[in-house]
Amino acid sequence: MHTILHKKMLIERTWNMRIKAPLIAKKCQAGQFLMLRIDEKGERVPLTIADWNREEGTVDIYFQEIGASTERLATLEEGDAILDMVGPLGNPSHVTKLDGTFVMVGGGFGIAAGYPVARAFKQAGNRVIAVLGAKTKGLLICEDMLKSTCDEVLVATNDGSYGVQGLVSDILEELLDKGENIRMIFPVGPPIMMKVISEMTKPLKIKTVVSLNPVMVDGTGMCGSCRVTVGGKTRFVCSEGIDFDGHEVDWDEMMSRQKMYSRQEQEALVHYHEHGTCHGGNR
Repeated sequence: MHTILHKKMLIERTWNMRIKAPLIAKKCQAGQFLMLRIDEKGERVPLTIADWNREEGTVDIYFQEIGASTERLATLEEGDAILDMVGPLGNPSHVTKLDGTFVMVGGGFGIAAGYPVARAFKQAGNRVIAVLGAKTKGLLICEDMLKSTCDEVLVATNDGSYGVQGLVSDILEELLDKGENIRMIFPVGPPIMMKVISEMTKPLKIKTVVSLNPVMVDGTGMCGSCRVTVGGKTRFVCSEGIDFDGHEVDWDEMMSRQKMYSRQEQEALVHYHEHGTCHGGNR
């Protein structure tokens, strides 16, 4: 059992929880994730480890209420317990000292997942810029956290309510036009955003590492549901990633596979709303 020590709503239907998990906190590194199961009837939910405190034995997760399981998770309060948490899973992000600037591009909810990687690259002695995107100012998360660790934080909103009006790709293009010596870009967020950034940087030969978030069931490489095609080869995100070369990902296949359980997810959500219990579905 893992006790919820802190719970905070960041924006509507998006939450941060701090959970007691000393064994995970002891070993986790930037770029890894965990799988949790709320109770005996719950499904396994994969979530990035967004922060941790090894001394206090805690990990932080961020999640959106998307399906039955995450809606159920959002009903838990401080002092409640989660039945199972397994981790750290996946391979840590490869962090190194670069001969130039590291840029983390975070879109929407993906900003939280990008934070520990940006921090790790800063701790390795790099110049780090965070480029954050949201539909509107009220949907922007984790800006203060990134300001505390990055050299520069730039924001784009679709409606222009904060930062510059436009997309994260617009800010990235402006940085390149100004001559910023970008040696590595780390996009994390909606697949379409990661695809656009990867296609933008490929002809420029800028190393682009993406953090993928496909459907996962077991989180250890046995079920195969998280498979993606990278460089023409089948790869399992949970055991071989979650970071991959963005220039080699088959984005269209990945985005298609993310929709393969849409009907079951909707059925599970309806079942939860009608009966108050999770019954299949994903997240």
